Amino acid sequence: MILLYQAIAGALVFLADFFLFRKDKVFPDILLKLGNGVILTNLISITLMKYVLRIENLFLVSSHGPLYPVKYIVLTVAIGLVLLIIKGFLLHVFQLEKEETRLSKKQIVLRVLLVAVFFLGIAAFTGTVWGHQTFGDMTPDQFLVNLKSPINGTSSDIYITIFQQPVPESLLATWIFAIFVFAPYKLLYQNRHAARVIISRRVKAILSLILALVMLVSGVGYGVHVFQLTKVFKAYFSDSPFVAENYVSANDVHLEFPERPRNLIHIYLESYENSYLTKELGGYMGTNLIPELTNLAETGTVFSNTDYPFGGPLQTFGAGWSVAGVVNMELGVPLMIPMDGNSYGTNGTFLPGVVGLGDILAARGYEQSCMYGANADFGGLTTYYQNHGDQYIFDYKEALRLGKIPEGYDVGWGYEDDKLYEFAKEEMTRLYETGKPFHFSMENADTHAPDGHMTPDTEIIFDQQYANVVYHSEKQVVDLVHWIQQQPFYENTTVVLTGDHNSMDYKFFKDFDSNYLRTPFNLILNAPVSTENVRNRQFAQFDFFPTILASMGIRIEGDRLGLGTNLFSSTPTLMEQYGVEEVRNQLDQRSNFFIDELLNINKRSTYENTNVSQY
Repeated sequence: MILLYQAIAGALVFLADFFLFRKDKVFPDILLKLGNGVILTNLISITLMKYVLRIENLFLVSSHGPLYPVKYIVLTVAIGLVLLIIKGFLLHVFQLEKEETRLSKKQIVLRVLLVAVFFLGIAAFTGTVWGHQTFGDMTPDQFLVNLKSPINGTSSDIYITIFQQPVPESLLATWIFAIFVFAPYKLLYQNRHAARVIISRRVKAILSLILALVMLVSGVGYGVHVFQLTKVFKAYFSDSPFVAENYVSANDVHLEFPERPRNLIHIYLESYENSYLTKELGGYMGTNLIPELTNLAETGTVFSNTDYPFGGPLQTFGAGWSVAGVVNMELGVPLMIPMDGNSYGTNGTFLPGVVGLGDILAARGYEQSCMYGANADFGGLTTYYQNHGDQYIFDYKEALRLGKIPEGYDVGWGYEDDKLYEFAKEEMTRLYETGKPFHFSMENADTHAPDGHMTPDTEIIFDQQYANVVYHSEKQVVDLVHWIQQQPFYENTTVVLTGDHNSMDYKFFKDFDSNYLRTPFNLILNAPVSTENVRNRQFAQFDFFPTILASMGIRIEGDRLGLGTNLFSSTPTLMEQYGVEEVRNQLDQRSNFFIDELLNINKRSTYENTNVSQY
């Protein structure tokens, strides 16, 4: 519908331009005026609304009231009239003299190439700005994974922001540049004595070449810098023995299980991090955004990287997005995927050489399921869960199949957390009633960037939408935990709550002190094991793999699995052993062992360990 309003506004500007400044009625002249009226004025209007008026969701007409179309048309026409006034003024000071000779085919091709080069440069620049504002400090591994992954399950709001920001900005700048390149005029300055040529065809050609090359180099260079793409070379064209020397397969370790197997509920909290707490607790806020989780933590175990009561794992390469967070915490390795992308789920395998949490529990007879409000195909999660424990997947597709949501239902990433928590209660009850020990995992999504998803019952307490979403979301999470604690299965169930990664909401964190170290939230409840060594720990997300097993009462020979270390033990983590920066530096590099042994499609993640016992 917005296209209709844009067309109306552009047509009005075109008519004003044509009747005020027409010199003839030659078709190319009409076409140029029409293009300027419809495209140029609308692009300027969109840019003004986005950056000056700060209007969000420009293309979602229904979210701005019934008068929004009228306001849009009036604003765009006003902009067009201002441009026409400026045009009239310039025509009395400057003179555009039409070139006598036409451009040759070769000259036309060269100019088209210049416009294409300019567009690539400006698209790289605006795309990088958009990516950084939308996803925060996206690392090259995250960038490449999402680039290779299927788009199913991605929020439509993300796509809308592309057409609100980088697309119109790139088109606007390219349109202006194309006018400059192709306009068959030379610019003369008129004074009392004579007209003097300022920009001739030759000068314009030189300027066009310089502008196009500068834009391409600066745009690509800016993208390389922001997304740290120089690390791609390091990651894919070097070889570090670090993973090979420190990886411990679950097939090679003696595991001792309790006689009565414990259930496991793992709630992945989208973008939950410790910065939401007050500074006195280890956060960054003046007001605690997760007060109920803070109170809940008094009855559980929190591992902190500082002397404050709340802290978390230090993110490494291959851990900064949702799927990578799951892989780190359930397989004990970062998601270090080669550029060919063969193991992102597109060929039916996902880290087939790794034995993880789902594999181990499946071998012990656990009933396992996972739940997402989004489409689990995104990022290869469907393949991951099928490969590791053949787990039941209750995602957006399954909710549709079961009639839990109507056909065409689409809120944010699929269906909102309100429904997710109710479905989760039903699923946990079903798992318990099977009579088997169960493993249930889920991830909420309302706190996903950008800005989070506002529900009708979200209270407006803070100035920023994201703060309100987080504050509301954590109450829902704690309500779910309280429900779990009232169920008959809780007495024999470990509940794990972890932020999947640091938030990517760039706007919310842009004013943070760069010296503040942001870490994902973690809390373990009702574990039959404890430790006093919970603060000043240097650990990564992959350390949660053996730690979660230990929280279920499972004893691990050597307290090491994957690259992870059981945090309930006194065994130092890899970060404590080698130093944080050394671990990060090593994981930034390519690992032939990882590729040959863990990614190899001929491998199978089968838990074949017979060296097990129970106590």
